Amino acid sequence: MAAKLGIIAGGGNLPARLAAAARADGREVFVLALTGHALADESLESLPHAWIRMGEAGRGIDLLHQQGVEDLVMAGPVRRPTLRDLRPDWRTTRFFARIGLRALGDDGLLKAVIGELEGEGFRVLGLHDILGDALAEAGVWGAIEPDDRAKADIAHGLKVAHGLGILDVGQAVVVQQGIVLGVEAVEGTDALLRRAGELRRTGPGGVLVKIAKPGQERRVDLPTIGVQTVKNVIAAGLAGIAVEAGSAVVIDRAAVIAAADAAGVFVCGVTAAQE
Repeated sequence: MAAKLGIIAGGGNLPARLAAAARADGREVFVLALTGHALADESLESLPHAWIRMGEAGRGIDLLHQQGVEDLVMAGPVRRPTLRDLRPDWRTTRFFARIGLRALGDDGLLKAVIGELEGEGFRVLGLHDILGDALAEAGVWGAIEPDDRAKADIAHGLKVAHGLGILDVGQAVVVQQGIVLGVEAVEGTDALLRRAGELRRTGPGGVLVKIAKPGQERRVDLPTIGVQTVKNVIAAGLAGIAVEAGSAVVIDRAAVIAAADAAGVFVCGVTAAQE
């Protein structure tokens, strides 16, 4: 029998999808839901779960051990809290004191968190270990093909996003007619698309490009798109989406393609720029 899976749940419906996939494979599941981030809905309430604040690392680790969790996966967006909001317990305070400057960047912080969890005896998995077909495939997925202008915007976007990733800033950029309308930072992709929609120029659409940061820890925080991403791209008046093949997570691929085709926007998997 597969080891019991613990899901550290941030926002969105991805934690619920992971839980459903794991249970379909015969795994027991326990959800550690982050207060202020995870969705308190029926899909969560129907599962064995507990709520913790982000600053309660000690209690969270104790709960996972008490529940017999062996494998762990982290899923769903999480807003980085201020120190005042965090209100760290003693275990969390010691963790931040130990990692020091690594806490300043998302990738360094996440790697340190994984190291801490592995030090507790947990095996940390990636989303793709549970959702086997979740990673983006190369090529155009639906009926809509990017035109030459869109391809040029994708190429430029890949270079810009690669530079952002090296600096550990973000994973996404919006480009229209060769002009960068916005880059993703702490606000996330949805807010980036809202801002890009306000700045969009007249003329041919524009493209959302999402790639993994160079050298990033692939078990957490991979770039992710879903139906809501398509809806936000449509609302922003863009022509399509390009994500890194093999490194971006696609939630409900069939629904993503259907929504994109219905709206006349393209979705494709591409190879990220290299240094």
